[in-house]
Amino acid sequence: MSFWAHIGELRSHLIRCILAIILCALIIGFNIQWIIDHIFFGPVRNDFPTFKIVNHFSRMIIGKDSITLPADFPVRVQRLYQQFNVMMAVSIFGGLVMAFPYIVWEIWRFISPALHENERKNSIFTINGIWILFMLGVLCGYYLILPFAVNFGVIFKISDIIIPLYDLSDYATLFLQVVLGMGVMFLFPMLVHFLTQMGLVTPMFMKTYRRHAIVLIMVVAAIVTPADVLSMMMAAMPLVLLYEISIIMCNKTYKKIIKNEEKGVAKL
Repeated sequence: MSFWAHIGELRSHLIRCILAIILCALIIGFNIQWIIDHIFFGPVRNDFPTFKIVNHFSRMIIGKDSITLPADFPVRVQRLYQQFNVMMAVSIFGGLVMAFPYIVWEIWRFISPALHENERKNSIFTINGIWILFMLGVLCGYYLILPFAVNFGVIFKISDIIIPLYDLSDYATLFLQVVLGMGVMFLFPMLVHFLTQMGLVTPMFMKTYRRHAIVLIMVVAAIVTPADVLSMMMAAMPLVLLYEISIIMCNKTYKKIIKNEEKGVAKL
């Protein structure tokens, strides 16, 4: 295929990806009230699964609940179209998350014709790894980090005179920042896999700069999460674990590259 033929093919795949996002966004939009009530504002309630699990073990250890949020979570709207803007943001980003596996599949469909048969078989692991890691990151952000970020923001008080009244856009920004931010960060092992295949990263390099990477992870965790230390640590722990997993993946990929190079030299 010529260059412009490739561009035309890529355009058709991108159009299908956009249509998938729009379709998923419409599904969310038509069910926006239920999603806002049960999913969007889920982490502000005491019956959220994360709080129930933490309090279950807390009662076993200290005999009482360690997390108790106020019964009310007062949210204000300051601007005329603020609710509409939040609805659009939740629908679009929610549609992106729902359509992400299909988007990855469409990208693979565009790339796969250029791959050899063995490369195409090996790429199945990569393609599935991308969307699975992204979804795991989204779930980690929603169930592990966001509840503790909300808990800190709600219970932290500098004076009893202050009456809490939370802004809808601020909460939406926190929600999307944490959930989507963790989804993107969980793709780090696949990025390391690609960089290793390109010869830009080696297992020795990752082991040598492990301490530097941990410092960088802490910085990224501070950016993705709010300012409290607890949320930052809850975000940093899975990211550090992902870094260690990335070293293992890098080591396996690097050994496979070396083995293929040795086979090529032997044939010559």
